Amino acid sequence: MKKTHSHSLMIAAFVLAQLAWLGLLSIWIYWYVSNYLILEKVGVSLDDQAIIEYPNVFAFVVGIIMIVGIAVAIFVIFRNLTVQMKLNRFYDNFIASVTHELKSPLASIQLYLETLKYKNVKEEKRKEFVNLMLQDSARLNRLISSILEVSRLEQKRIAYNYHIQDADIILSKLLSNSMEHFRVPLTSMQISGKTNAKCVIDEDSMQNVFDNLLGNAIKYSKSPVQIAVEFKSDEKNIIIYFSDNGIGIDKKNFKKIFLKFLRLDDENSPSVKGTGLGLYWAKEIIKLHGGKISVASEGLDKGSTFIIELPIYNTQKKFYLKSLLKSSKKKVTTEQ
Repeated sequence: MKKTHSHSLMIAAFVLAQLAWLGLLSIWIYWYVSNYLILEKVGVSLDDQAIIEYPNVFAFVVGIIMIVGIAVAIFVIFRNLTVQMKLNRFYDNFIASVTHELKSPLASIQLYLETLKYKNVKEEKRKEFVNLMLQDSARLNRLISSILEVSRLEQKRIAYNYHIQDADIILSKLLSNSMEHFRVPLTSMQISGKTNAKCVIDEDSMQNVFDNLLGNAIKYSKSPVQIAVEFKSDEKNIIIYFSDNGIGIDKKNFKKIFLKFLRLDDENSPSVKGTGLGLYWAKEIIKLHGGKISVASEGLDKGSTFIIELPIYNTQKKFYLKSLLKSSKKKVTTEQ
């Protein structure tokens, strides 16, 4: 409630500031024009030898420029404050989500440990508890690793291992790995098309992209997940269409879903766990590969299609792709 009130005050202050400078500009113009007209009338009735000093045009123009400059500065400050407030709100949501994500498996592990400590648990049940605790600890590890990975990604501290790959082979392999990881049956994914092209790719990081896409498709599907993946290529790009049968995405949220910390608060969305980092992470990884990702959806309950574009090796962004390969070679040399 306080944040909403603060936001309203900021908007009111901005509007008042704009009205103030518009008023000042109007007064400034009125003063110049009225003085000019007065001197014009007086000048006609005076002797031709009288010297009439008209208002200085240079001072008038400079004054207007200064007033407009102040207005622009106020607008920039207001815009930056608004962006910062949005980031703070996303960050608060992220902290709340992460806290919940951390507390849930920790509470589960604590409960199992207390049960094992204070009760006489049969061997079969003990093994079951241990397996469940291992699953919860693995979940904690994945969460912490993803947060650290995003931090390293932003600071460009991740050592990538780029190689020239046959796009059809490597992309099919990554999809198969994701299906195995999430235990998705072969009948739930349909792969079609070919690129007949080569790309520069870091296998591990691109695996995270497909894991995120498939994980989200499973989370946001009300019925058993069905995935359709199509490979295409044009003169410059490898294009991957990753379609699901999930709840779909409203058009107004197409760009928002790739923002850091953002989790859409939608009554049509099922209650799922997460940190709001997955798609942001995927976008940044693809960007590092010289590509881009976007989303399309026909509407709610009509599924979503994520479109990934990666540059074809030796057709575009040659200098950038060669720099990626060069950085990987340096990494190998250093390790040796």
